[in-house]
Amino acid sequence: MVLIVIPGPGVLFVVGRALAHGRSTALASVAGHSAGNYVLAVCVAFGIGAIVERSAAVFTVIRLAGAVYLVWLGIMAFRRRGSLARVLTEAAEPRGGVQSVREGFLVGVTNPKGVILFAAVLPQFVDRAAGHVTAQMLILSTMAVLIGMASDICYGMAASTVRSWFARSPRRLGLVGGVGGLAMIGLGVTLAATGGRRN
Repeated sequence: MVLIVIPGPGVLFVVGRALAHGRSTALASVAGHSAGNYVLAVCVAFGIGAIVERSAAVFTVIRLAGAVYLVWLGIMAFRRRGSLARVLTEAAEPRGGVQSVREGFLVGVTNPKGVILFAAVLPQFVDRAAGHVTAQMLILSTMAVLIGMASDICYGMAASTVRSWFARSPRRLGLVGGVGGLAMIGLGVTLAATGGRRN
């Protein structure tokens, strides 16, 4: 639980989306991010995660892909910082919600912290003598994803509350968009620059 709650790429992504676009976008991003994490969990449960954990090259590709995507999202948020009022209106449209879920999913499925959690941490809690290892992994992963979802929602709600205070002034609103974008860019650069085994 402690490992999940510690801010990683997923948490900072959700916070950045909450600051840049508001509560509904943040919650949609949480849903997508959780779904992406669960895909990782299922892959680990059926053996794919073990391959990723053993291969430094595959792990690096996943880490860099997630970093590049975060930088791109951050650049887009920063470039649109002056038009957040329009973005807030569009956030209520179904297309915006679907797009946020898709973006969250891509961040979740390429999250190195998720790979480490599901491939290196959760297997330690499996009782191999009891059998049904895959089923045990799926149950443990489901619990981890639910804890992560609850944590992400709390972070997103807190960030969106701070954002509403800034949103009272158009100048503050632009500042929020810039900060949210820069936070994601910084996270992406840090993720690309640091070692793949750290988070």
